[in-house]
Amino acid sequence: SRAVNIIRLWRAYDTRALDMSLFSQGEYVRAIQETSAAEIVSKVLYPSDGHTEGKLLRLTQQYFLVSASLQNILAEHISHYGDLSSFADKAAIHINDTHPALAIPELMRLLMDEHSFGWDDAWSVVCRCITYTNHTVLPEALEKWDEDLFALRLPRIHAIVCEINRRFCADLWNYYPGAWDKISNMAIVSCGQVRMANLCLAAARRVNGVSELHSKILISSVFHDFAKIAPDKFTNVTNGIAYRRWLCTANEALSSLLDECIGTKYRTDASCLSSFAALSNDASVLDALVEIKAENKRRFADHFRQSAGEALDPDSFFDVQVKRMHEYKRQLLNVMKIISLREDVFDGVDVTPATFVFGGKAAPGYYTAKEIIRLIWALGRDLLSDVRTRDILRVVFVENYSVSESEILTPAAELSEQISLAGKEASGTGCMKFMQNGAVTIGTLDGANVEIARCAGEENEFIFGMSAAEVDETWKNGYDSSVFLRRSERLGRVIAAMRKGFAGVSFEGIANYLTGGTHVADPYMCMADFDSYFAAYERACDSYADSASWAKRSLMNIAGAGYFSADRAIEEYARRIWDVSPVAAETGESS
Repeated sequence: SRAVNIIRLWRAYDTRALDMSLFSQGEYVRAIQETSAAEIVSKVLYPSDGHTEGKLLRLTQQYFLVSASLQNILAEHISHYGDLSSFADKAAIHINDTHPALAIPELMRLLMDEHSFGWDDAWSVVCRCITYTNHTVLPEALEKWDEDLFALRLPRIHAIVCEINRRFCADLWNYYPGAWDKISNMAIVSCGQVRMANLCLAAARRVNGVSELHSKILISSVFHDFAKIAPDKFTNVTNGIAYRRWLCTANEALSSLLDECIGTKYRTDASCLSSFAALSNDASVLDALVEIKAENKRRFADHFRQSAGEALDPDSFFDVQVKRMHEYKRQLLNVMKIISLREDVFDGVDVTPATFVFGGKAAPGYYTAKEIIRLIWALGRDLLSDVRTRDILRVVFVENYSVSESEILTPAAELSEQISLAGKEASGTGCMKFMQNGAVTIGTLDGANVEIARCAGEENEFIFGMSAAEVDETWKNGYDSSVFLRRSERLGRVIAAMRKGFAGVSFEGIANYLTGGTHVADPYMCMADFDSYFAAYERACDSYADSASWAKRSLMNIAGAGYFSADRAIEEYARRIWDVSPVAAETGESS
């Protein structure tokens, strides 16, 4: 490589020596506690924030990591240029979601308190350096801090944020005179909260979403009032993945086939994958794809037998959903489909033998997500123990899901489940990894699925469900999940089976979550999209029965995947967000 970037990991430790006087007096625990208290800051990232101690530790971690990084950036700039007069021209500081948003007031503090800048000059530097990527439209994920807790832990930073807020709100008054509610919603500090997304929007020179649909929703809905003030600030950069890892390294057999068919240039220029589409009717290539996928399935089955002690059928249909466990990603909708297939098997209906693979983590305090994991596990035990289903339907949950596990599973996947409620998924990247490895997407028109369908051809995916606009309209008209329950006999059997339970465990709570109870029933509209989803799955099974038809869909996904390279995404960030130039490949000199 012509350019090497250094990645730094920060560690907290106590600069004081162990207090031997306490230790000698027998107060061993107290002596150790004082020494180790600082180390807790960087011991475990993202502690549970279901209690005040966890919130304080999270806030401390965020400030620690941001401050260490900024101090390092400033020190390196001074060592290279002598002073900070050119800092705003040389530094691009990117806030990736709101967790590092404290970079804004901390940079103000460092410039003013440590380097003698005035407020206006410091703010000018911040606004020229800072850019911000938003990764979610979920309101609960737009980070907010209790102001009292914030002021207690970070009093100087709190004072700076309050002054940023005062000046920002004064500017808002000029744009929206008399609009108290609007200004209150846009304020950084309001109603006893410090809103980190609003802080980013006030300071950042550029703001982007991570897929075309997501960025449009940010402008039209989530950050609409901000976008009206500064429309040129908002843009989009669709996510990309490190395909040399996820395709070239993780799937060597497929990479070798691509080398033979289209040459090796795609390894450094992913757009060259598009030439693979010219071979979509070549029987020998399609046969090779089928065999490569079969071998990758056998490899995963062997790995799973060794790691989990369970045998899988590599000749079955590999239907995979691995991602963070969250209601909006709708692992529950997938489970409902599997329960319905179970009922079909009981009725003697011919069902495509399938292995359903789940993987992902739930936040420690996320009760509903953990209940869904429990449901997946119980359903898997039930299917395995019943002679009617054990050779037809298998459900497995990959424990401790990690990158290493993913590198084995991703090449084996045949159907990629990307089934979030339209309008809720910002982008996702798992969908891209599966696509580049020849999996076919079953999904809603949400996040990057929109662009995946465009790149591979919508006819080569299985799209279902409501659009984001239809979801919004349904909510406005008053969503009632019981309407869909009355319309669909299949849905009724799924809910009844949940109430009866699996492996001796009733899931009455999840059935009530879908149909009605103390909260809004079915907040992510699994019931509304179920029939459309099940029909799409049946279409997928019909296509899978025709090996050549499925292989062609797989090939077109591989050929269309070049756009989703991280090379393209980073080039767009560099050119349109950070305003930096690439290192010239010919000479190694900066352009």
